[in-house]
Amino acid sequence: MVMIKHELKQGWITLLIWTMVITFMLSLCIFIYPEMETQMADFNSMFAEMGSFSAAFGMDRLNFGEFMGFFGVECGNILGLGGAFFAALLGISALAKEEKEQTAEFLLTHPVSRRKIVGQKLVSMLIQILLLNSLVVIVTAVSICAIKETPDIRPLFLLFLAYLILQIEVAFVCFGISAFLKQGGAGIGLCLAALFYFLNIIANLTDKAKFLKYATPFSYTESADIIADECLDIKYLSVGIAFAAIGIGAGFYQYCRKDILS
Repeated sequence: MVMIKHELKQGWITLLIWTMVITFMLSLCIFIYPEMETQMADFNSMFAEMGSFSAAFGMDRLNFGEFMGFFGVECGNILGLGGAFFAALLGISALAKEEKEQTAEFLLTHPVSRRKIVGQKLVSMLIQILLLNSLVVIVTAVSICAIKETPDIRPLFLLFLAYLILQIEVAFVCFGISAFLKQGGAGIGLCLAALFYFLNIIANLTDKAKFLKYATPFSYTESADIIADECLDIKYLSVGIAFAAIGIGAGFYQYCRKDILS
């Protein structure tokens, strides 16, 4: 518990900043919806004629005249990218920062096994991700009530759940990579999150690239599919869970066996 408290105390400013930015952008997006609602019919026909571009973002299958269609694309991209970047930075620094900041010697002289250190760092990551998403849900709910919209609860819940799982997967994959780094890797984490996002866009552009959906967590956060089917795509979700498990396993294995510079 000491390590968890230390990690949370160390990362609370970063968590606060990312939470404020994401919630502000989400609430702003929701508040402008009533102003744009009357123009959405024109947008629907325009997006339907944009071919591959519309398909890349699922805009050809969503009704922008309805709140859920608007929320799925506009707010979904904010939460998807913002949450993925936050999770990537959280995971990629989790194990590498002790060597980068030269605090490993102090940490490892305590009567705590490396396995417990890794486990508690993992728990602290999960807590931070859950805190961010809890505040996002609260702010979103308040904003929706403020504009007097009544969206369907199930698809809205599933969208939030999908992005939560996405963040956990990205964090765990980066967590595994972090165990192999010695000097931090914020750039690696951000590039990986961006790569996941663009792989999903490429997979949406052509059927020949559909196999790429198995390589990105954004595949099971497709708002068009979630809103239409009211469920998550299990085949992509299962692969994502497998990648997350591999990340955890790699993190434990490498950190518990490597020589750590102090």
